[in-house]
Amino acid sequence: MTGISDLSQLLKDISPTLDVTPYVFCTVQKSLAECVIFNPIATFMEREGLTLVVTKQIADEHGLDYSCVMNKITLKVHSSLEAVGLTAAFSNALKNVDISANVIAGFYHDHIFVPVNDAKRAVHAIQTLAK
Repeated sequence: MTGISDLSQLLKDISPTLDVTPYVFCTVQKSLAECVIFNPIATFMEREGLTLVVTKQIADEHGLDYSCVMNKITLKVHSSLEAVGLTAAFSNALKNVDISANVIAGFYHDHIFVPVNDAKRAVHAIQTLAK
């Protein structure tokens, strides 16, 4: 199943959905296999260590360090991994209202992590792209 690559169609159907679960980004010096107990929703191996995206509750329970608590906004539109301009469009919309964002693209959807206190404003800013 191929995702949508036409930017105007992507923006029309963007449908941002807020997940109010508090998430955090952590880094650990462990193998991915050792981190299954943290139930990460995303991982990324970097030279400095393994980045995990986990719930704040899990991080607190296991003593994992983090710096920022975030909520996840999922764009419900099925975007192609080869689509051009979608990330720039929502990044600019968030920049215009002074909201930082960390983006993870899954196979079907883009997921944008924003600070908890800015989450509702971020959804609104992204929704304006559909107009």
